[in-house]
Amino acid sequence: MNWRRTSTARPAGLATLVLGAGHAGRALVGALRTAPGYGLRPVGFLDDNPRLRRAMGLPVMGRLDDVARAAHVTGARAALVAIPSLPSPRIAQLIDRTVAAGLLVRHLPSFLAAVERDMRLSDLRGVHVGKLLGRDEIHVSSQRARALIRGRRVLVTGAGGSIGSELCRQIHGFGPAALYLLDHDESNLHGLHLEITGSGVLDSNEIIIADIRDRRRLEQVFTETRPDIVFHAAAHKHLPLLERHPCEAVKTNVRGTQDLVDLAVRHGTSRFVLISTDKAADPASVLGATKRLAEIMVQAAAGGPTCVASVRFGNVLGSRGSLLSVLADQLAKAQAVTVTHPEVTRFFMTIEEAVGLVLEAVAMAEYAETFVLDMGDAVPIVDLVHRYAEAVHLPEVTIRFTGLRPGEKLNEKVFSDSETRLATAHPKIWATRTSEVPSGLPALLDRLYAAADDNDAPQTLALLQQLLPEYRRTLHPQTAASVAGPYPDGF
Repeated sequence: MNWRRTSTARPAGLATLVLGAGHAGRALVGALRTAPGYGLRPVGFLDDNPRLRRAMGLPVMGRLDDVARAAHVTGARAALVAIPSLPSPRIAQLIDRTVAAGLLVRHLPSFLAAVERDMRLSDLRGVHVGKLLGRDEIHVSSQRARALIRGRRVLVTGAGGSIGSELCRQIHGFGPAALYLLDHDESNLHGLHLEITGSGVLDSNEIIIADIRDRRRLEQVFTETRPDIVFHAAAHKHLPLLERHPCEAVKTNVRGTQDLVDLAVRHGTSRFVLISTDKAADPASVLGATKRLAEIMVQAAAGGPTCVASVRFGNVLGSRGSLLSVLADQLAKAQAVTVTHPEVTRFFMTIEEAVGLVLEAVAMAEYAETFVLDMGDAVPIVDLVHRYAEAVHLPEVTIRFTGLRPGEKLNEKVFSDSETRLATAHPKIWATRTSEVPSGLPALLDRLYAAADDNDAPQTLALLQQLLPEYRRTLHPQTAASVAGPYPDGF
């Protein structure tokens, strides 16, 4: 058969061969043409019927077993097996042959399940979360938190982010006297304010555009709003990026937090809660180290007029850039799922659990505690990937392991080896207290901030180590594959 390459000017999408030119294959091509968002562009069919020459305006390029040759001619990078009547052994043979040709392959039933289900993050609520977490979801927010917030002026930093916005939604329902939404991203603030109030006019004094790295602006905000309660959710949190840019992590996560705590105390704020991370426990990354220092900034204010606390989260399902958002996107595009290591585990919680924990912490705080939700056992990432795929009726999943990246642990923990786990009034919330603040802290912080302002990454890393002897930076070999693939935060 005489095959010729077509023009080099191609429309967008991954060139895809459709194995089977019958009713199912033609219907699939029609569906893909009306749904370009799936990123697959049919370029030809393969079929064992020798009488077929064209279908749906595409050439039938040979028999099913000609997949390697057809891929070479067309430049195809994916293949869809669209013959539901084929016996399972023959389908398995075709899949093996297609994979051997270097193509990404999907079998029709599982692919159609992905096409029929819009796998955006908003569909997560339709997935039984217990199957993903390996435990029941925990509801921790109490009437005590509601009573504490009602009638108070509340400031939320990072209000436009995943955690900050959910905090604002729930706090708004508690009847605060004022709810101040602070973020440096005006688009996120606009969307959140419209959702909460139903107004897009943006004429409210409760919308505050500010950067927590700008102390003079923060001083103005506290003077004007006089918040009774502050929830500090603003942070740099993308682990791999902070490994490359440690100075930026210090400017935001450490100095930004210190300025907020100082201003809260000076302006008579009654309660202050920091959103931290389990990566702060015996940190191995810049993210973990800077958030541990942020916790120390909070602990240093213990015993003063402001009641302070920190809350450590595991990985939050449903937050922006989380595992499920990346996973859903990769599966919707029929891509291999990227996981760093076959034995990697993480602690997971839902966004509702996270916010409930924060609200409960603000009510339980007494002496600069760090609160942690009892999340059960750490979940193997590979298991969660398969559970999620099964939940959205996509049992066939290809996982590509790319190696741990700098700063990543194989297994996280929620308390450091030196911390004592304390029971609280809530059976599913634990706490720890750290009585000792590192000696010489102010002088070392001044040096750290100077190094960060000079964008001196080596000196910044050295001072982080000096401030936190428990900080053990991990340096894994960075492969080309791990640089190229998309990843959620923290994996």
